[in-house]
Amino acid sequence: MIGRAVVRLGLAGVAVALVGVGPGPVASHHVGVYVPRDNEVSANFKQLKFAIQAGKLDVAARLFEAGAVRAEMRAQASRLPAGLEEATRAALETGDARGAERGLMIFFAALARDLAREADRRLADPGEPVEARAAAGRKFLEAIWRYYNLVDFAVTQYDSKAGVAIRLALDEAEGYAKTTPGRPAAAPDPAKMREPLRRIAQALSGLIATSSTSTRRDS
Repeated sequence: MIGRAVVRLGLAGVAVALVGVGPGPVASHHVGVYVPRDNEVSANFKQLKFAIQAGKLDVAARLFEAGAVRAEMRAQASRLPAGLEEATRAALETGDARGAERGLMIFFAALARDLAREADRRLADPGEPVEARAAAGRKFLEAIWRYYNLVDFAVTQYDSKAGVAIRLALDEAEGYAKTTPGRPAAAPDPAKMREPLRRIAQALSGLIATSSTSTRRDS
């Protein structure tokens, strides 16, 4: 388990870390293949997921109570559907595995959505060199994939069209972010990255809206 000394890489941390991104080499996320290293939030999610899947909702409730996921939910409360933390906690305490999984899906979808919006804003800055914006875009894509990958299966189960749309948009944005030596025509194009990033944010916003409605109806 990652200790308290490790710094959480939430939305704000990612945005701050990317401010100084330069045009150096950045590993591509390769949707479905590349899996970024865990931070406290993603590590806690995996603990919760394993406990829920094992039917140990009491263990999951304890992990949620003192874990990084709940702390980040509180930190991001203004960006999340109202009552999401309370609904997720209640689902775990009452043994509602499906409700708990939905709450976690909404949370990570919201993190990915907000990163996509921030990436769009960053890429719109004409004052930065193209390569610097492309490098920032690649970093944002990695961060988006870090969080979305955790709930991709749940998203696909809940809304298969949204899942397909998000994956296709991630692949498209990655293509525009790539640098291919010796092929000027394949140079990164941060301006073109903005459209698929907007589609990602839109698809995630729709998913959050519909799934949050279901959460309120079931509560």
